[in-house]
Amino acid sequence: MATYKQLLAEKTRLEAQLAEVRAQEISNVIAKIQGLMADYDLTVEDLMPRKRRGRPATGAKKPVSGLPPKYRDPKTGKTWSGRGRAPGWLGKNPSRFLISTES
Repeated sequence: MATYKQLLAEKTRLEAQLAEVRAQEISNVIAKIQGLMADYDLTVEDLMPRKRRGRPATGAKKPVSGLPPKYRDPKTGKTWSGRGRAPGWLGKNPSRFLISTES
């Protein structure tokens, strides 16, 4: 069985070998990419994604505010918190639809 120092020496030797092989393969890959770019008349700008202008689109909507309702329609049970456009059922006298805050 190998000792700790022997294993460390082997690890160091393997890491050096890895670095050498990687550098060699990278140079081959770069040469292949340059050849393909020349064959197809590509530039670096063709490979880079274009930056888009404007505000990024988001799929998620803002959560609906958790305000308690202030008004309730007794016929349908629909409620309104008092924010945004007033519903049609509120009419000209909204005080009659107020929800009492007394418990």
